[in-house]
Amino acid sequence: MDTLERIASERVAALARVHDLSREFLRGLDERPVGAVAPFEDLVGALGGPLPERGTEPVVIVEQLAAAVEPGLMASAGPRYFGFVIGGSLPAALAADWLTSAWDQNAGLAATSPAANAVEAVVAEWLKDLAGLPRDADVGFVTGCQMANFTGLVAARHSVLARAGWDVEEDGLQGAPAVNVLIGEEAHATILSALRMLGFGTRRAIRVAADAQGRMRTDALKAALATLRGPTIVCAQAGNVNTGAFDPLDEIAALTRSHGAWLHVDGAFGLWAAAAPSRRHLVRGLQDADSWATDAHKWLNVPYDSGIAFVRERGLMVQALHKSAAYLVRMGGARDGADYTPDASRRARGFALWAGLRSLGKDGVAELVERCCALATRLADRLRQGGARLLNEVVLNQVLVRFEPRGGGDGDALTRAVTARIQREGVCWASGTRWRGQEALRLSVSNWSTRERDVDRSADAILAALRAEEAGR
Repeated sequence: MDTLERIASERVAALARVHDLSREFLRGLDERPVGAVAPFEDLVGALGGPLPERGTEPVVIVEQLAAAVEPGLMASAGPRYFGFVIGGSLPAALAADWLTSAWDQNAGLAATSPAANAVEAVVAEWLKDLAGLPRDADVGFVTGCQMANFTGLVAARHSVLARAGWDVEEDGLQGAPAVNVLIGEEAHATILSALRMLGFGTRRAIRVAADAQGRMRTDALKAALATLRGPTIVCAQAGNVNTGAFDPLDEIAALTRSHGAWLHVDGAFGLWAAAAPSRRHLVRGLQDADSWATDAHKWLNVPYDSGIAFVRERGLMVQALHKSAAYLVRMGGARDGADYTPDASRRARGFALWAGLRSLGKDGVAELVERCCALATRLADRLRQGGARLLNEVVLNQVLVRFEPRGGGDGDALTRAVTARIQREGVCWASGTRWRGQEALRLSVSNWSTRERDVDRSADAILAALRAEEAGR
């Protein structure tokens, strides 16, 4: 057997072993501890050491990798992981993602993969239909909502400065008209990161007051806009990461239009409310924005990478992000994915999205959102009845609770202790946060596989942890 034949044979054997290892992991998701059981340092020790002089055959490598990392894997794909608004992976989307790696397509240009760019063109239309966004909007497929926010704001920067007579792509920001950027008091960290990368900075951003649930106050926005002149961008939020609350998008859109400002909506997970009849009122006015950002891993349950950026005015994304060089071959009339994202060469993100959407259909997407919201309400009710203090109005899939000693005392300390205990015990996993100056436990119900029994089992574990901490055990 020559070298190429040997490598081809090893590839088949390695993929077969990966299939077995993946099945074992997925079969055990329901009962394995949801949190990792090995500390970071142990994982580095198991994986590290000097790079060997000689290579190892693929089957051995995947077995060694799986054994070394297994204690450090989170069961975030499973039904009782409620941290960080992280969904799982639908079976069809996961299978398509395996194919994506095997096909090894570069989605940057239609010339490098007509298939990858064709599927993105189809998925773009499906997504706009689900979210009720303008049919002519451009769509870019990026890594996550961080880059979706960045991409939407790249187009915003281009547009507001072009209207002021400035070509930011050619002339940069030095000497450009100052751009006013207004963000909610509870804007997500990815908006702040995008402002830094765009050269706007965060210190100059104008913070608009929010209400007790984190919704931008329109009276405060109106007052702020009244003091401003020149290019202006407003960043609103569909789904606060702690409470799930939505900015009043219809009122904000009317204010930005009257001021001639650009409206960008960070809808990392909340944008999907548009697909569910009982939640659609939360995004009233969504279609009147100029750009939108979301993440399909959070609620469509598609594997990473799956961020999506939308821009209302056709052609603005291409003007802001277009790449040209003599060697970049263009196919007339075809979509080139690199024109809609900051990436050039990149993974073909559309295949898994296409498969996930086809597996659910419109009704299935709506049912996924509705079911997760109902389970979040069930979880909140169970925790509140068990003695937790509910800090948010459960309008979507976010539950925010706090634990306070019955006879008075340090609620921050008790909340931290309960959070650490449930993470350690591993029946479920959720993350701590700070809300309005207080420690809280934040739970996000985002996974297609979560059932009522998972919510009830998790609530029991959280309340048992509370009792144990109260008893000093």
